[in-house]
Amino acid sequence: MRRFKFVRDPDPEEVGENIEQFLHWLDGPGCLLLTGEDSSRTRALVTLLHGNEPSGLFALYRWLRSGRRPAVNVVCIVASVAAALEPPLFEHRMLPRARDLNRCFRPPFDDAQGELAEEILELLRLHHPETVVDIHNTSGSGPSFGVCCHMDRQHDALVSLFTQRLIVSDLGLGALMELSEQQRPTVTVEVGGRLDEEAHELAFEGMCRYFESEDVLRPAQTDWGLELLRDPIRLELRENVTLTYAEAPCDNYDITLLPDIEHHNFGGVGDDTLLGWAGSEATRLFRAQDAGGHCAVSRLVRIEDGNIYPAQPLKLFMITTNALIAHADCLFYAVRDDGSTICH
Repeated sequence: MRRFKFVRDPDPEEVGENIEQFLHWLDGPGCLLLTGEDSSRTRALVTLLHGNEPSGLFALYRWLRSGRRPAVNVVCIVASVAAALEPPLFEHRMLPRARDLNRCFRPPFDDAQGELAEEILELLRLHHPETVVDIHNTSGSGPSFGVCCHMDRQHDALVSLFTQRLIVSDLGLGALMELSEQQRPTVTVEVGGRLDEEAHELAFEGMCRYFESEDVLRPAQTDWGLELLRDPIRLELRENVTLTYAEAPCDNYDITLLPDIEHHNFGGVGDDTLLGWAGSEATRLFRAQDAGGHCAVSRLVRIEDGNIYPAQPLKLFMITTNALIAHADCLFYAVRDDGSTICH
C-alpha cells in the first residue's frame, strides 16, 4: 500500500497528547492493527473518509489512549488525514478539486481519490473482517442514524450498537457501505453533527461496544427498537443553480432556504411547512429520482407564490445548511412521513 502508514498495537503514549498530534503522527492515511483477545477473528473500523467529520477519529484516539484491548482483532482505517489537517482543522470535506472519497468505491479508480479507495478495499480484502463499520458525521446538526443496503438481522445488530434509526437504501453512489456482502455486513453510522459533543460521545460508546462485544452480529438487548426508513430519495440542485440560507428571500440567488431548516432532521413536515423561497419552477431548480428512475421532484417539493413547501407530508434527514455540500451532494433525503418509500 503506497499511501498507508501501518502500525500494530500502538503504545498509548505514541499517538500524541491531543487529536492534532495524532493526525500529525499518522501523517497521511493510516491502518492501525489492534490485536484482540481472540486473534482468530477480525473486524474493521473505517473513519475520516471525510476530513470534516471527526467524531470517529476522536473516538479511536480516545480508545488508543485508554490502553484497552478489543475482544477480537480490529483493523482501523483512517483515510482523509490530509484534508483534516488542511487549515483550519477539520473544516475541509476533501482537498480542493478532489472527489468525494465516499463516492469512489467503484471503478474507475483513475485519480488520487480513486486509488486511495481502491487501497482501502484491498486492505479489507487482505484482512477478511467479519464486519465493517464506517463512522461519519452528519453535514448538519441532527440525530444519529445508520445506513445499510441489506435488510437483515446482522445489519440491524451492527447499527443498534450505535443508534436507534436505520435507513435501508441502495442508491448506487459509490459509497463504501454499498459493497456490503452477506458474509461481511457493512454499515455506515452517522453519529450526529460534527461539532456536537453528543456525537463524539455516541461514537466512542458505540465503538467500545463494537470493539469489546464477543458477538456483534446478534441483536443486542438494548432499551431501544430500531426505527426503519426505506429507500429515501435525494433532493439535489441542478447545475448552475445558486443557493443561500437566510430568514428572507435573497434576490441574487435562485433558492433561499431557511437557516434553521436542519431542525427538521428526522421530524415530520407537513405540506404547509415553509422551507424557503425560489424564483422558478421546482423542476428547473431541483433534481430527484426514485428507485425506478422516474423524476420525483414533484413528490418532494412544490413552489407556490415563490414559497417552497413539501409536496406531501414527509420525513426529512441529512439536511445540510452548507451550500458547498448541497451543491456537491444533496440538500436532503426524504421518505413519506410514515417512513415508507415515496412511490411513483
